[in-house]
Amino acid sequence: MQHSTVILVPGLGDSGPNHWQSLWQQQFPAFERVQQQNWDAPRQQDWVEELEKEVARHKPDQVVLVAHSLACIAVAFWAQKYNRKIKGALLVAPADTEAAAFPEAVVGFSPIPLQPLPFKSVVVSSSNDSYISAKRAQQLASAWGSRYVNIGLAGHINSASGYGCWDEGLELVKGLCGTSRL
Repeated sequence: MQHSTVILVPGLGDSGPNHWQSLWQQQFPAFERVQQQNWDAPRQQDWVEELEKEVARHKPDQVVLVAHSLACIAVAFWAQKYNRKIKGALLVAPADTEAAAFPEAVVGFSPIPLQPLPFKSVVVSSSNDSYISAKRAQQLASAWGSRYVNIGLAGHINSASGYGCWDEGLELVKGLCGTSRL
């Protein structure tokens, strides 16, 4: 079986120590993590280039991206620019950067690319995320050619919403990796 490289792609503000991405990295030290220059006032071009640097360090057909929030949108921009055929991507709680209330410090993340992603992907959202409606998340999933999963009343699917290790998410990662264990 082909080995997978899991790369965590945190969103705005990075993922704190109690966020499922950080907990996964503790549990699975082989998981990589994209490091951005500016977590709090991100520029789309910078985030895309940092993601590309991280992916380029690996065999693309073995890479599985695990993005949260704003990072999901960065992945869509990255896919549009580089068209890499990676193994897959788990896009959790994408942030609607086109919404009127989106933070002004975030630059260049709209309009959101709506081209199909050139790799297998799963978009996960909730019914009560303050950063995107379930309908909008489903629209993005459809445009990107992604499988759509709504996990119900789960907020922004982060530590503030009560998500620690998030075992259901790990199962989705395993599916994208094509394995029963990580």
